[in-house]
Amino acid sequence: MNSITTLNGTTATITVRSDIDFDTLSPLRAAADALPAHVTHLLWDLNHTFFMDVAGLHLLFAPTPPDRQGRHTTVTGLRPQPLRLLRLAAEANPATFNLDHLLCDAPATV
Repeated sequence: MNSITTLNGTTATITVRSDIDFDTLSPLRAAADALPAHVTHLLWDLNHTFFMDVAGLHLLFAPTPPDRQGRHTTVTGLRPQPLRLLRLAAEANPATFNLDHLLCDAPATV
């Protein structure tokens, strides 16, 4: 698994260069948890992520720790399969998997 974290003021971008699955979940969570406290916006760049299983749902929809309550998370660069997974999850349980603020550039239909 390869990821790159960049900081720009109060925004952090984590660019993932692998699939998101059980094996990559812990290192990706660790990368997000290691961000400085002043980061208020986390952008997951998934341009190089062609596959995501349920671990991606755990990553993107995990409860926010108390010290990160104000952090806003969005996703960019979703490939067809990860986007389909997110939309299926939202369709099955819209209250848990609310995509309104997560998707910043996803196409309207797949």
